[in-house]
Amino acid sequence: MNVRRRLISGSTALTITALGLGALSACSSADASGTRGGGTYDVVASFYPMAFLAERIGGSHVHVTSLTTPGQEPHDLEISAKQTVELEKSDAVLYLKGLQPSVDSAVAQSGVRTKIDAASLTTLEEHGTEVDGHAEEHDAHHDEEHGGKDPHVWLDPVRYAQIAEGVGKAFEKGDPDHAADYRKNTKALVEQLGELNARYETGLKDTRSKVFITTHAAFGYLAERYGLTQEAINGLDPESEPSAARVKDLQETAKADGVTTVFYETLVSDKTAKTLAKDAHLRTDVLDPLEGITDKSRGTDYFQVMDANLKALQQALGAE
Repeated sequence: MNVRRRLISGSTALTITALGLGALSACSSADASGTRGGGTYDVVASFYPMAFLAERIGGSHVHVTSLTTPGQEPHDLEISAKQTVELEKSDAVLYLKGLQPSVDSAVAQSGVRTKIDAASLTTLEEHGTEVDGHAEEHDAHHDEEHGGKDPHVWLDPVRYAQIAEGVGKAFEKGDPDHAADYRKNTKALVEQLGELNARYETGLKDTRSKVFITTHAAFGYLAERYGLTQEAINGLDPESEPSAARVKDLQETAKADGVTTVFYETLVSDKTAKTLAKDAHLRTDVLDPLEGITDKSRGTDYFQVMDANLKALQQALGAE
């Protein structure tokens, strides 16, 4: 058990803290409940969308630590030695294979009892940018790291719900003493995601345009789910730079499809988006890929930010 976990009884906790911390720290095998020593279920999450699921499903029974700090671009994460130790001491790790290579490597080498790969709980597809030689070069790099699959599944409420169901079952198996609560919490979360999906379906059903431009090609699943077309300035790498030919193509697309807005995100520079918008006489707005929550986010959790994204899309696309 990780010594930072909360223990159940107040007086017992004091006694254990005074007399048995060394024994608890040295404990390497899980007890019948799935936790090491009977404390809360200790979950390490790779980044915000995974941490959100763990917290909502686990409730008071879990202690969740995220490897990616607020404001940090998750694609660029390099795990520290301290985080590696933290990972090794956890009861479970929840990550999305293919998004963060350093996490994938650390998880593969760890002895964590329960390893939950969100990518295995739904279906991943290829979403690219129809572009010139520059972007094709980027896509080749992406294929090497991610197997050609787009990892941004959490932006589709339906796929995210599928992942939530799988996480719930993994928690039930890993910590059976609290299985009933995990089932209850999972059901409530899945229902809430269903309601979010319904809001998107209704809100984006009748729009003047179906095309939106964004800096980061993170919204392929969302676009596919709601009958939209994503045109990305960059590819799946938010830091890549577009070629002059790509910028020209986007200007022509904007004019032909009645695009009004170029979207950018909060965790990377908005310079490219604003330059394209200025040249094409378009406005700019935020479409948040929800890779992390910061004080700049339009909400404090997944649902609030997704609702803010819906409003931004409705305005940009001319929803009726």
